[in-house]
Amino acid sequence: MPQTPYGRLVPYNYADGVSAWPRARSGNPLPNPRLLSNRLFPDLNLVSPIWNLNAQQWGQIITHDMSLTAGVAQTHKDQLTCCDDNGQLAPDSATNPTCAPILIPPNDPTHAPYGTQCMNFVRTGNTRDRGCTPPNAPAEPITTVTAYMDMSLTYGSSLTQANPIRANQGGRMVTVLRGGREFPPQDPNITLTCESAQSTNEPCYLTGDIRTNQNPQLAILQIILLREHNRVADHLAVLNPHWTDEILFQEARRICIAQYQYINYYEYLPIFLGLENMVKNKLIYPGVRGYVNDYNPNVDPSVLDEHATAAFRHFHTLIRGFLKLVSERRQVVGTIRLSDWFNRPLILEVGTGFDDLTRGLTEQEEDFPDQFWTKEITQFLFKRDKEVGGDLRATDIQRGRDHGLPPYVETRAACGLPVPKSFRDLLDYISEDNVKVLQATYERVEDVDLVVAGSLERNVPGAQAGPTFLCILTEQFYRTRVGDRYFFENGADPNIAFTPSQLETIRRGSSMARLLCDNVDSIQVMQPKAFQQVGPGNQIVPCNQLPSVDYTLWQDARGHLKK
Repeated sequence: MPQTPYGRLVPYNYADGVSAWPRARSGNPLPNPRLLSNRLFPDLNLVSPIWNLNAQQWGQIITHDMSLTAGVAQTHKDQLTCCDDNGQLAPDSATNPTCAPILIPPNDPTHAPYGTQCMNFVRTGNTRDRGCTPPNAPAEPITTVTAYMDMSLTYGSSLTQANPIRANQGGRMVTVLRGGREFPPQDPNITLTCESAQSTNEPCYLTGDIRTNQNPQLAILQIILLREHNRVADHLAVLNPHWTDEILFQEARRICIAQYQYINYYEYLPIFLGLENMVKNKLIYPGVRGYVNDYNPNVDPSVLDEHATAAFRHFHTLIRGFLKLVSERRQVVGTIRLSDWFNRPLILEVGTGFDDLTRGLTEQEEDFPDQFWTKEITQFLFKRDKEVGGDLRATDIQRGRDHGLPPYVETRAACGLPVPKSFRDLLDYISEDNVKVLQATYERVEDVDLVVAGSLERNVPGAQAGPTFLCILTEQFYRTRVGDRYFFENGADPNIAFTPSQLETIRRGSSMARLLCDNVDSIQVMQPKAFQQVGPGNQIVPCNQLPSVDYTLWQDARGHLKK
C-alpha cells in the first residue's frame, strides 16, 4: 500500500528515541555531511569493464517503483524553503522543525567562492506528523508509493494518479503522437515538475511518478515501459476484440509487470547481488519449469528504510556525468552534460535524441561501483542556471540521519557480520586510506553512519556491494518476492496465476534487449544481454533473432473476465 511507513531491520537511532537528530555517543553533533562527501566521495572516472549504463539507469527505475519519501520533492525544488536559491539560510530555518539544511563548511572548495551557506533539506513526512503514532513512539518515515514491484511508476500508486493517464479505450494508456512516436501526455504543472524548462511549450511528461523528468535516460526508460503497455494491449485487443477496455488494460498491465519482474530478478539483480548469492538465498530459481509457490503471507514486503535510504542509494556511484548519443552503427555522434538536462527532457524530442541516448545506455560503460561519485551530482545537482548546485551524496547522508538510521556497527550486528570495536577493525573490509579519514572525522567507530561506511566496503566477489549493503539488499529483494502473492512465478491461486504455458513464454521471451527493440523505432539490432557491454558472447544481433513473448497464448484466456 502507498502512504505507509518504511520497514526496519534495526530500531531507530533518534537522539531522544522519538525524532531528534542523531548524535555521536558523546552527545556532540555528527560530522557535517558535505564535509564527509568532499573527503570520502571525490570524482574519479573509473568505469566498469563489463556492465553498461543501462544497468545503472534501470536501478533507478526499480527504486522509483518501490519508494518515494513523503513530503520531499527529491527531483526538483522543495516547496518548503529552508535554504533559498542563492544558498542562503531562510529566516526561519533554525526554528522550523521541518527544516534541516545542510550547512556548507567555510572552506568548501566548490561553494566557498560563491558565499554559499547551505543546501536545502526538508525532513521526511512521518507517522507523527500525521497523528498515526502514540506520543512517545518513534517517528516512522513514510513512503508514498507501493512497495511491490508493480510498475507503480508507470501506472501510479493511487486512482488520483492512475485515472488521468488511462485512455479508457482499448486497454491503452494516454499518449501523444509526435513524429509518429508515442510520448506521455504533457504535465500541466511544468513549472514545478520541469523547473529547468525554458518554455512552457517544452515537453514535460506526466506519468505514474512525479520523478520521470529528473534526467533524460530515466525518462527514456519510463517512456519505453509506457509504450510496452500499449503494445501489449494492442496485441490483446487484436486477439480478443470482445474484451472490454478494463479487461484489456488489466491483462496488459499484468503481463507487463510479469515481464518487468522477470527482467529485474533474472537479468538485473544478479549483476548487483551476485548469481550464487541469489540462488543460495532463494531469490531466483534458474532453469525451473512450472510455478514457484514460495509466497509467504507472514513475510512483510515493506521497503526497508536501510534499503531505500542507504544500501540501494549506494548505486548512485555508477552514474556517469556525461551521456553519449550513439547511432545505429554504434558510433558516438554526440555527448551531453547530465546537469544541463535535469528536469528538462526536451533533448529526447530533438532530432534523434531519444533513440541515440537509448543506444548510449547500452553502449556506454557505467561507472565502477566504488566510493567515487561524478561531480555532476555532488557539485552541480539540479543547478539550473546557477554555477553550482546540490550534492546528492551529502543529501543521502543527511537523509539517513533524518530517518534515524542505525549506525554502521549496529547494522552489521543485525546482519550477523563481525562488528568492529575500533577503527582499526574496519581494515578488514575498508581500505586503510578511508579508515584514516573516518578516524579523523568521527569520534568513535560506533558513530559512523551506515550510509558512509557501507559505501566504502570492498565489494563481495561476484557482487557490486560490500557485505553490509549486500545483506540489506538480499533481505529486501527476498521480502519483495516472497511477500507478494501476485509475483509472476506464484501459481498457488489459480484465479491470479498465469497458465503454465503463459509463464513459460514470459520466462523465455522477456528480456531487456527485447524491451528496447520493441519500443524504440530505429533500433534494429541489440546485444542479447542488454545490461552488459558488447563483447565476446554478447555480440549485436538483429532484433528479430531475440526471443519474444507469444501473446497468442492469451487468446480467449481467462474466459471468466469476458463477462
